[in-house]
Amino acid sequence: MSLYDNRFTKYWDFLFTELADHRTNHWPLISSPVPGLTILGLYLYFVGSWGPKYMANRKPFKLERTLVLYNFFQVIVSTYLFVEGLDGAWLTKYNWRCEPVDFSETEEAMRVARGCYFYFLAKISELLDTVFFVLRKKERQISFLHMYHHTVMPMISWGATKYYPGGHGTFIGVINSFVHIVMYSYYLFAAMGPQFQKYLWWKKYITKLQMIQFCIAFLHSAQLLYTDCGYPRWSVCFTLPNAIFFYMLFNDFAQKTYKKPRDPPSRDQNGNANGSLCANGDTLKCVQMNGSCEKTHCNGATDKEKTN
Repeated sequence: MSLYDNRFTKYWDFLFTELADHRTNHWPLISSPVPGLTILGLYLYFVGSWGPKYMANRKPFKLERTLVLYNFFQVIVSTYLFVEGLDGAWLTKYNWRCEPVDFSETEEAMRVARGCYFYFLAKISELLDTVFFVLRKKERQISFLHMYHHTVMPMISWGATKYYPGGHGTFIGVINSFVHIVMYSYYLFAAMGPQFQKYLWWKKYITKLQMIQFCIAFLHSAQLLYTDCGYPRWSVCFTLPNAIFFYMLFNDFAQKTYKKPRDPPSRDQNGNANGSLCANGDTLKCVQMNGSCEKTHCNGATDKEKTN
C-alpha cells in the first residue's frame, strides 16, 4: 500500500507541481485541481438536482438589483481583461502569428500571467449565470450549450494559468472578453427594467458575434500547425475541435431561436394542402363544394372532381 501511495504521490507532484509554472502554481485555486473541480461539482449538483428541487414549490426570486449589480460587475471585469490583454500584450509586443510564453519574472511577463489568472477567476464567477436562472425558475434557458460553455471554460482557463500563462493562447481570452463586454451590457440593460426593452433589438447579433469569435480563434490557433515559436503545438488538439464544436452549438442555437418558422400550408376538409405544386408546376387550390373538389390552376382553369 505504501508503494502505491508513493507512486501516486510522485505522479501527482510531477503532473501538478513539476510541470506547472512556478510563478502561478501557488496562487489560490491553482496549485491543485481539487478546489476547482469541487466548485464545478457543486455547481452541477445545484443546477441539475438540488436547486430545481428547492425551487419546485417556491415562487421565483426576482433579483432585480442583484442582476443589475452582477452584470455591471461582469462588464467592468470583461473591459479590464480586454484592455489589459491589448495593452499588456497584443498591441504592444506580441506577434500575431505565433507567440511563446515568457516564463520570466519580469513585470511584463507577470502582468500577462496575472491577466490569465483574473480571466480564470472571471470564468468561475460566471457560474452565477446559471445559479440565477435556477433561482428565477428560468430552466428553459439552461441549455446544453450553456452548461457546456460554463463547465469547460473554467477548466481551460485553469490549465492555461497553471501551465502556460501567456503567449499565443491568450488571444482567445482577449476576444472572448470583448464579446462578454457586449453580452453583459445587453444583460445589464435587460435587468434594468421594461423601459429599456426598446433598446434591446440587437440580441441576435450577440450570437453572431460569438460565432465570429470562434472562427477567429480557429484561424489564429491553426497558425501553430505551420509556425513554430516555442508555444506547444499540441494545444491545437484542444483549441481547434473546441472552436468547431462551440461554433456548431451556437449556430444550432441561432437557427432554433432566431429563424422564423414557415407557416404551414392550409388544408381542405380532406387534408389536401392548398398551395401545393402540381406535377406540371401549377399551384393547386382545392376547395370543397357540395361533394366536389374544385382545383384552380395558375392559368385560371378549373377542374371538378367527385370526392364521394
